[in-house]
Amino acid sequence: MRLQDVDAFWPATAAVAAALAGVLGWFLRTWPPHEDEALALFVGRGALGHVLHTVVFERGGAPLHFSFAWLVVHLGGGLTGLRIVSLVFAVASVPLIALLCARLADRMTGVVAAALASGSWVLLFHGIYGRMYSLFLFTSLLSFLALLSALDHGGRRRFALWGAALLLMLASHPYAALVVAAQGLFVLLRRRRLREAVVSLGAVGVVGIPFWWADLVLRERFDVGVGGGGPQLGSPTSVLHYFWWVAGDFSAGHHAWSTPVLLLALIGAVLLWRRRRESIVLFACVTAVPAVAFMLATLNSTASPEARHLIFALPFFSLLLAAPIVELGRHGGPLGPVIALVAVAVLLTGEVRWTHQKTPPLFDGDPPGETRARDEAAAWLASTYRPSDVLLGYEPVYLQAWERNRSFSGHTLPRADPALLASSLKDIAEPLGRGVWVFDASDTTNVKERQTIPLELPSPHSAFEARAYGPFLVIRSRRPLVTRARYISVSEDVMRLGRRLRIGDADINLRTLLRAKSRL
Repeated sequence: MRLQDVDAFWPATAAVAAALAGVLGWFLRTWPPHEDEALALFVGRGALGHVLHTVVFERGGAPLHFSFAWLVVHLGGGLTGLRIVSLVFAVASVPLIALLCARLADRMTGVVAAALASGSWVLLFHGIYGRMYSLFLFTSLLSFLALLSALDHGGRRRFALWGAALLLMLASHPYAALVVAAQGLFVLLRRRRLREAVVSLGAVGVVGIPFWWADLVLRERFDVGVGGGGPQLGSPTSVLHYFWWVAGDFSAGHHAWSTPVLLLALIGAVLLWRRRRESIVLFACVTAVPAVAFMLATLNSTASPEARHLIFALPFFSLLLAAPIVELGRHGGPLGPVIALVAVAVLLTGEVRWTHQKTPPLFDGDPPGETRARDEAAAWLASTYRPSDVLLGYEPVYLQAWERNRSFSGHTLPRADPALLASSLKDIAEPLGRGVWVFDASDTTNVKERQTIPLELPSPHSAFEARAYGPFLVIRSRRPLVTRARYISVSEDVMRLGRRLRIGDADINLRTLLRAKSRL
């Protein structure tokens, strides 16, 4: 039997989606809780209007993601609920990948591309991680499908749907601006239904002003500008290296796998150029716009893009890999289908292997005892808290304490951003309550990750109480700190203790506190 675009498209796509759902569901709670997940849930504890104001005007970022976090919190959920949101959008992206790649190539290639994308680190990880990246992938796929439908068939309704999809995507992630620019460039190059497309883009530009503003706020926070010279990107060589790294995270990793995977993608590009030139033009727009943007941008180390920021390009790269495999299955003689299936199996095996190598806790979880230690630390905080306690950072220990006791303090101050820390501290009415701090000796930001931490107190010892649980040291002031100035001063002393204990975040926190002091 030859490998054909038969009626198996939807059953095969459903099988891929079901397999991904099963894998993500099995490992949903294995990945240790992360502070970015705690951030979304703690921000989501407020009223929806306050959440949106915080995201758009104070933090910047992804209003739609925080809206889902708000919904999870107010439905009584927590970390698992937030991760289920990521899982749902990751799984829902599978049929959209298949549809998009079928439109750009053919139906069988669409199924294979969906399977290869589903096995990649970038989708496996972000299908579990409670952040906005699977949502970003899903909304970007909607926008690409809506764009192609509008350009092919025309009509106000189709262009309105494309505009709506763009707005959803802009609400999902700041890097959606790159997708809007790529699609705009494609419209100009294709030169069909140009007038309707320009009207839609203009409407998106106006209606999407809150999202553009949120992007500007985020860029100001992370010192992103234009002009090149950033330490991470800003030159053709560094951008090429970044794309090489992204290609590895989109497939089977780097080093030994890079050359065969990139050659396979090159063959796929040649095949599509000969048969579906428009598809390669769209792929070129999707890669050229970020490349130019990154060469022009000035980025500090905290804003440097990673593979997840280009997750919208994952379906296109998977398409390039799938095209030559499907071609081999169709025209490779009697053994062609068998060789094609083996090639898919080898690639999927390499992708899963790379996922485990890159992010071992995704499959393996915490080291033995660390989960129990975090639970014990959270239990102590949840049972001894006061509503006025002031927490530094969105520590997973705080998240688990809140999951144990929903009235746990919500006075949480962000780390690593002096302006936002100062602003958040001003929002807490004086007199302030007790200060609470957590050091994690097992954190990957430490020079050396350890599973134990000594029980030590800042000076004067009589002003603090502390508990040590495995790698976690929880420190709390015995009395309310009353004033903001006092909170900053005491926090500085605590962070100096953290530096002595070789906690990587302590240096960043101390610099943040010193700079925030001048803003108060």
